[in-house]
Amino acid sequence: MERYERNIIIDGFGRAGQEKLARAKVLVVGAGGLGSPVIMYLAAAGIGMLGIVDHDTVDVTNLQRQIMHGTGDIGRRKVDSARDSVGAVNPDVTVITYPEKFTGDNAAELVAGYDFVVDCCDNYDAKYLINDVCVACGKPYSHGAILAMRGEAMTYVPGHADYRAVFPSPPEDGMQPTAAQAGALGAIAGVIGSVQAAEVIKYITGIGELLTDRILIVNGLTMTFNTLRVKAR
Repeated sequence: MERYERNIIIDGFGRAGQEKLARAKVLVVGAGGLGSPVIMYLAAAGIGMLGIVDHDTVDVTNLQRQIMHGTGDIGRRKVDSARDSVGAVNPDVTVITYPEKFTGDNAAELVAGYDFVVDCCDNYDAKYLINDVCVACGKPYSHGAILAMRGEAMTYVPGHADYRAVFPSPPEDGMQPTAAQAGALGAIAGVIGSVQAAEVIKYITGIGELLTDRILIVNGLTMTFNTLRVKAR
């Protein structure tokens, strides 16, 4: 327990909270800019099992923000690089890799065995699919997104507002720029990913107040953090 001493001494956390983390199973969809801080902080915190879904390979353009991967990982599958990074930080964490796309055909099956899902995707199709399957299956999940110098995060728990309560439907094609068009600062991905990791830990241990029925908006240009109230539909 020496490894987790700084967790255990947090007021309200204790050994019981650490044991809850050790029993928890968390599925992270996306091993990129957001997935990197989420996966590494959850591994360091002592999550018992991490499932990682990503069909992509590491590209040199990823390294500016996807800090879980290194130059030597270029060309490797992201899930394999992620597994090795987790093992280097905390070999006691069990890692299950899914080198595949998160689709309507496998979504329900993938989330079924996990206690919490983390949306670290970079496209609207996957984000709405994660939301819809988690709502349908009664699974809590954390939404996160970044673009250029801005980011957002919110947490869904059954009975509370979901992603569609904020954004009822995806934007039309071409109406919203992508990270490939507008950029994405790695440090902002780190901020949002850290928020998501904290939400997972808070949910599992039962401490603090979650970002339910609220969406956190981060503007890195002005370094302002605003929280908007959301009503469930």
